[in-house]
Amino acid sequence: MSEHSTYTPGNAVEKWLDDRLPIIRFSKEHLMDFPTPKNLNYWWTFGAILVMCLVIQIVTGVILAMHYTPHVSMAFDSVEHIRRDINGGRMIQSFHAVGASMFFAAVYIHIFRGMYFGSYKAPREILWILGVLIFLLMMATAFMGYVLPWGQMSGWAATVITNIFAAIPVIGNPLLELLRGGFSVGNPTLNRFFSLHYLLPFIIAAIVVLHIWALHVPGNNNPVGVDVKDTKRDTLPFHPYYTMKDAFGMVLFLIPFAWFAFFAPDILGHPDNYIEFNAQVTPAHIVPEWYFLPFYAILRAIDFNILFIDSKLGGVIFFGGSILILFFLPWLDTSKVRSGNFRPMFKWFYWLFVVNFVALTYLGAAPAEGIYVVLAKICTAYYFIHFLVILPLLGRIETPRPLPTSISESVLGKAH
Repeated sequence: MSEHSTYTPGNAVEKWLDDRLPIIRFSKEHLMDFPTPKNLNYWWTFGAILVMCLVIQIVTGVILAMHYTPHVSMAFDSVEHIRRDINGGRMIQSFHAVGASMFFAAVYIHIFRGMYFGSYKAPREILWILGVLIFLLMMATAFMGYVLPWGQMSGWAATVITNIFAAIPVIGNPLLELLRGGFSVGNPTLNRFFSLHYLLPFIIAAIVVLHIWALHVPGNNNPVGVDVKDTKRDTLPFHPYYTMKDAFGMVLFLIPFAWFAFFAPDILGHPDNYIEFNAQVTPAHIVPEWYFLPFYAILRAIDFNILFIDSKLGGVIFFGGSILILFFLPWLDTSKVRSGNFRPMFKWFYWLFVVNFVALTYLGAAPAEGIYVVLAKICTAYYFIHFLVILPLLGRIETPRPLPTSISESVLGKAH
């Protein structure tokens, strides 16, 4: 029970519950009355949108699992059975498949917003680390889910991506066999992936709770990156101000979501995945889902030997490093100023990084030949240079613009 609580039970039932399980008090203090900076813009609504996406994925996933058969001889047909014969099955399957893409679109926006406004800086390092962990688990969950329809892209993506583990010295092959359940992708692989794909979203949900908890300790960052000086002047209660704003953002987000689900559910899928997996026939180009493409481009770009590391292991190191480096971002960026709005040099390099990331996405889908390979190497090099060279240097050489003394000053300054 909070020492400074303003909550008073409204009736005898509420009082009885409050004495035993103060859940209403908790929600009022930490959800409804939580002091939130008054200058948050719509980029901040993607946190709530991501929670909505996770709920959609879990609910639709549980329903799909009731009808899906995780066996190599029946998996492909069971997905078609869901789409054609189950009442509402086509829509549930569409919302789940489209939901994965929309989930990643929202999480990339959320991450890039955090990078621009310095939401990873002290005292929010744990908040950022938990966010990157969620992103990593999302990637694992999505990859395993992509294998389940057991189409040509599913089976061959499982073969290519699990082969990454074989490049790890000493433990690589045992780890690969453990993951596959054998020497090649087959029925044990499908069973393992189905089991983990069902389990991981609930682990993600648990870490999301920790992520929100870690947010509530220091409070929200904001577009000017200035700490709250006066709670009464600088903040608003989360409800009704931000609950309404988030709800509006969710509705806007659901419009393209619904368009894809109702009118173009297969547009983001690869045509080869509507052919049942055949281990004897390799597709011309093995391409993962679009949200893996930047990292897939990095994996393919490293095809030369470095010191005593062969090209395959080099690719795996750079592939893993491209994600793991995000965990260290709070310490790589040496600037004391959070918001990119007040960092003139950082702005240019930030947008160059965004363009570079989009280019990597395009190159991940392009064939690994000719000019595409050269460009992928250049973009991969810049990806790491941004984190390891540019961000540490900018904090030392950049002269930021003067910061407002408070959140209220920045809001009132705009009004006039």
